[in-house]
Amino acid sequence: MTRLSATFPTDRAALVTFVTAGDGPTPAILDALVEGGADVIELGMPFTDPMADGPAIQAANLRSLAAGTTTAHILQIATDFRARHPSVPLVLMGYANPMLRRGPDWFANQCAKAGIDGVICVDLPPEEDDGLGPELRAAGVDFIRLATPTTDAARLPAVLDGASGFLYYVSVAGITGLQQAAQTSIEDAVARLKAQTDLPVAVGFGVRTPEQAEAIAAVADGVVVGSAIVEIIAEHGANAPAPVTRYIATLAAAIRTARKIPA
Repeated sequence: MTRLSATFPTDRAALVTFVTAGDGPTPAILDALVEGGADVIELGMPFTDPMADGPAIQAANLRSLAAGTTTAHILQIATDFRARHPSVPLVLMGYANPMLRRGPDWFANQCAKAGIDGVICVDLPPEEDDGLGPELRAAGVDFIRLATPTTDAARLPAVLDGASGFLYYVSVAGITGLQQAAQTSIEDAVARLKAQTDLPVAVGFGVRTPEQAEAIAAVADGVVVGSAIVEIIAEHGANAPAPVTRYIATLAAAIRTARKIPA
């Protein structure tokens, strides 16, 4: 069992949070997420064409790139985070181009060296697993896959093959931050996915309020929040850590009051 999979509690959902590396004072923001009660942190790798992301995260990518953020910076942020927080799982989330530019072996080994627990590569489908998956697995880094509302029974086995850490359910057929799926559709999807895998199932895209987080936490193993945090960083800039902590604490409290419904 990896640090990532071992982090998902059995009696409640985990709070999974996303921020873009290099957007604002990232090390202090990561500490703020932990202080607020985040269980797992996704650190976004900025990219010029983040096709799955909505306006908030697109803007965060541009701010980060304009500040000169590089892969080397991100790996150093991860290394320093691991030294401060030895038990909190850290996941890199991004797109294939920055991950594969120096080759999959290099990237996987650097992730392992930096203490990164998992990788989500948005635009590398299961059919192209050999582009990065074998190297990540050899380095002991979880390769986290995405399932969506259009992932049917015929395709799901391919999505699950080689996946580890957790399964990220993208609850809407669209980009991040703009809409949330109906609760009934989330419940149906989580039940369907959990019937086919023992991996924890985390639900994201469009989650903003404690009430939304609590409802999802009743049925899922994890609740993913990203755009709402990124918007706080955009508003407060260098002063973002304190409001980020306050916001995360409201989500964490809501999730901890929810009791998971047995699958």
